Amino acid sequence: MKDNSQETTHFGYKTVDKAQKKSLVAGVFDSVAAKYDVMNDVMSFGIHRLWKRQTLDASGVRKGQRILDLAGGTGDLTAKFSRIVGPQGQVVLADINDSMLKVGRDKLRDMGIVGNVEYVQANAEELPFPDDHFDAITIAFGLRNVTDKDKALRSMLRVLKPGGRLLVLEFSKPEHDVLNSLYDFYSFNVLPQMGGLIANDKESYQYLAESIRMHPNQDTLKQMMEDAGFEQVTYQNMTGGIVALHRGFKF
Repeated sequence: MKDNSQETTHFGYKTVDKAQKKSLVAGVFDSVAAKYDVMNDVMSFGIHRLWKRQTLDASGVRKGQRILDLAGGTGDLTAKFSRIVGPQGQVVLADINDSMLKVGRDKLRDMGIVGNVEYVQANAEELPFPDDHFDAITIAFGLRNVTDKDKALRSMLRVLKPGGRLLVLEFSKPEHDVLNSLYDFYSFNVLPQMGGLIANDKESYQYLAESIRMHPNQDTLKQMMEDAGFEQVTYQNMTGGIVALHRGFKF
């Protein structure tokens, strides 16, 4: 009997051909791009800004460095990194989705951020950059949408400089049962309704809730990073484990 496990993957709770997932995810983010920042604030009650601040603090980024903000979307982290690295540094805002990249580029240009930011449409599984190129890579709320996460992690390792670090900020598994139950109720009963009211797209936010549940938990992702070749991998739970920040180094 033919084993189809290598040919299929999950899109939320649905099983789809691996070749389909990229276009399905693209459809979600084409739909939500224009309202993405507003929905982030509403969905997280603004707490996503604190999660991203913690990621910045853990990045160790300094003036003159080269940073990859992968799946960087509308550019929240890119904007901060741009100011930190200064005119001698460089930040690459990369996203597989052209609609998100355009929203990010327009937003950052409206903020007056030009000169040290480059915009690249890129697939995390096959990054179009040289080996040993970046001092740090961040991927915030993007890894769960990648079809082949193991391949993507190996690709990130390749383009990191020795001594560089990867930071993965992603929704994860709440630490306590009561919080987990409340989070489930919010995700599947409130979040899609918000998506329908604010972004006129209930289905995309249903997928986002499902994609969070299908993402590897904290310890599983830690092991995946180690298997990809990262060292000294640690994670920090935030908001009771609703979000986790994983950090790993290349030596």
